Formats: sequence, structure tokens, C-alpha cells
Amino acid sequence: MTPDRPVSPDEAIDRRGLYKAFVASLTGTSLEWYDFAVYSAASALVFPILFFPSTDQFTSTLLAFSTYAVGYVSRPVGGVVFGRLGDIIGRKRVLVITLLLIGISTFLIGVLPTYVDIGGTAALLLVVLRFAQGVGVGGEWGGAVLLSSEFGDPKRRGFWASAAQIGPPAGNLLANGALAVLTASLPSDAFLEWGWRVAFLLSALLVAFGLWIRLKLEDTPVFKALESRGDRSESPVREVFATQLRPLISGILSRLGPDVLYALLTVFSLTYAVQHLNLSRNAALVAVLVGSAFQLVTIPLAGWLSDRVSRRALYAVAAAGTAVFSFLFFVILQPGAQGLLIVALIIGLTFHSFMYGPQAAYVIEQFHPRLRYTGASLAYTIAGVFGGAVAPLMFTLVSSNGAVWWPVALYVAVACVLTLIGLAMGRPANHDEDDQYLRQYAADHQNSPSL
Repeated sequence: MTPDRPVSPDEAIDRRGLYKAFVASLTGTSLEWYDFAVYSAASALVFPILFFPSTDQFTSTLLAFSTYAVGYVSRPVGGVVFGRLGDIIGRKRVLVITLLLIGISTFLIGVLPTYVDIGGTAALLLVVLRFAQGVGVGGEWGGAVLLSSEFGDPKRRGFWASAAQIGPPAGNLLANGALAVLTASLPSDAFLEWGWRVAFLLSALLVAFGLWIRLKLEDTPVFKALESRGDRSESPVREVFATQLRPLISGILSRLGPDVLYALLTVFSLTYAVQHLNLSRNAALVAVLVGSAFQLVTIPLAGWLSDRVSRRALYAVAAAGTAVFSFLFFVILQPGAQGLLIVALIIGLTFHSFMYGPQAAYVIEQFHPRLRYTGASLAYTIAGVFGGAVAPLMFTLVSSNGAVWWPVALYVAVACVLTLIGLAMGRPANHDEDDQYLRQYAADHQNSPSL
């Protein structure tokens, strides 16, 4: 439809809708990552005892982390299924489905019988529910990022897209906070018998709140313009692999360093602190809690800064710094010193923030708007398999002798080198791609005030 007068992309920016989208993206991913993070912590502290009992502590821990990995391996399924739907039927509808999928799976884990009750079937059911969690998270990230970023000015995408990036530390903060309170207030036997379940069952209330927010939100101006112009792809997965292979590889590699570092700091560090630093479960959880709290500030700060300097350069400096810090991390740690663990985690998670904060904007900028949900979801989920899924298993294998930590540090450093290669392959942002759709949305809105 031809507008009565020329319109600018700025006219498509609905400030009220932008703020609602930011809150919806932040709260939704925080709630879903609460579900995912409470499982991650339990896989280090509880599941080896209740679902994978063994006289060999190393074996039971390895099996528990294997179920943690399943949640990452299943993510590409969610990326393909929900990424495709997000580019065809819209961002909002898909995000409601993913929220329900993760919330229901997490609640069911909270009522799951253990090995003592039903034997090996308990472990099998745990793996199935973990798989469902991963499918939901695989479809969540790409949509949450687009929800906040496509309502705003593309030139400030780093900050607005960081809303979804705050979700993991916020969810981690909630999950570890709940577990820290439970472990501190309950005797060890009571926590293992029923206390850990409370953290999972709380997800029902959290998901209900997230649904209330998302159902009140409209779809993004960019997607509405895609619909108006008839530009939606009918086969977005095939089209991404056929026309966007280099951006896809860049997006995958760019995520490896942050994913591996996050697994080291928030998952493996819990087991390492208990088994090799002689710290209690509660002391380890509190340390992760403090580090995650700092990220609530450093992630949006990094996203904001990436709008004012080169996004790729900021990302690259943080990746290079992480490669060096991965060795210093273990040098800082000392047996029985919770304070040093907290310091090490704060420093490490700050490096993570300056990769993770700009990451959402960087990844979606690699793809054309009509293929963004699919492309970003595939990059996110495929990287998760090679980064977040494998990392805890590799950390456990290479550090079976607690005195030998350098292979773990080397693993993180190699992941960061691959991230640097991915950044070198990437393309700069092309704001004109968004502007043409924002102009279309503004024109449609001008000529049809009821839209």
C-alpha cells in the first residue's frame, strides 16, 4: 500500500511495545533458563546420587553430566522445528509453545521417581524430559532475541537484544538461589529426599507468569512487514543452508567460546569445588550466585557498548582475554577458599558477559530478516552441541585426577580460538535490511490506523 507521505523507519518504533518486548524477552528467557539451570545444578549435586548410584563417584558424575548433555544435543531439533515456524507463523506464537514445553518438562522432573523407586527406568525418564527441555530451549533463544531487537532501532540492537542474554544469568541466579536456600535450610538427607524437588516444582508458578506476559504482546513490526510484503520463506531451513552457509558457520563458531566458558564456570565449577576444593554444596552454589548477579549488569552494559564501538572487535577482545584467563582461573582457586572461588567466577563471568552481551545482535545480524529465526536458532543450537553439551563431559574426563587442571584450561582456550575464527568470517551489520521492513510497517500503520 502506498503511503500518503514518505515514512521513516523511526515511525515504526513503538516505544511502549519496545519496552514490553524487552520485558517479555527478559522474563521469558529468565524463567526458562531457571528451569534449565536448576537441572544443571542438580546434575552436579543431586542426580549422581539419586538417579545414577555407583560406588565410583567419577562414573556417577559422568552419567549425570551425560543427561545434562542431552539437553544440548536436543536443541537443534528445537532450532529446526521452531526456527522454521518462527519465520513462517511469527515470533510470538512460537515463544508461547516453547515456554510451555520447558515448563511442563521441568515440573514433571520434580515429581519423577528415583532409582530406588523404579530402577533404571527413572534415569530413562529423566533423559526423556531433559530432551524435551532442550527442544524447547532450542526454539526459544532465536525468538526471544528477535522479539526485543525487532521492536527497536537496529542501530541500538546490541542493547535491546541483550534482554534475552540476561536470561541465563538471571535464571541461573534464581535456580542457584533456590537451591542455596534449600541446602542451607534443610538437613542433607531431607534435601536429597525431597528438598531438591521444590526448585523444580516452583517452575509452574514462574511459567504461568511468563505466559501472562507473552500472550499480551503483539508480534514484531519486522515480521508484520514480512507478512504484508509476502516475503516470508516457505522453506527457511533449506534456504539457510543453501544461501547463508558462511553466516551460519560464523554464528556457530562465535558461540563456542562463551558456551564452553559458561559450562566451566556455572556447571563444572560446582563439582570441582565440592570434590577438589573441599567446599560444601552450599558454598559452591553461593559462589555461582554472586558471579551471576554481576552479569545482570555486565551483560546489558556489554550490549550497550557494542552499539558504540565495533561489535566484532569487542567480542574478539573478550574471547582473547578468556583464552588467557582460563589458565589463571585454576591458579586463583585454593582448597577451602570460597572467597577466591567467588573472585575467580566474577572475573570469568565478566569475560563471558563481554562475549555474550553482543552475541545476540551479532548472530542475528548475520542473516536476512526473512531467515533470521531459523538461521539464528540453528547457529545457537548447533553450537550448543559442540560447546555446552560436550564441555562438562570433557571437563570431567580430563580432570579425573583433580591435580591436573591444565587440559581443562586448554579446552576453553581452543574454543575461544575457534570463536575468533568465526568472528573473522562474519559480515558487518546491514541496517538497511531492517529499515525497508520498518518503513513498510510504518506505511501500513499510517494508512490503516487500526493496525
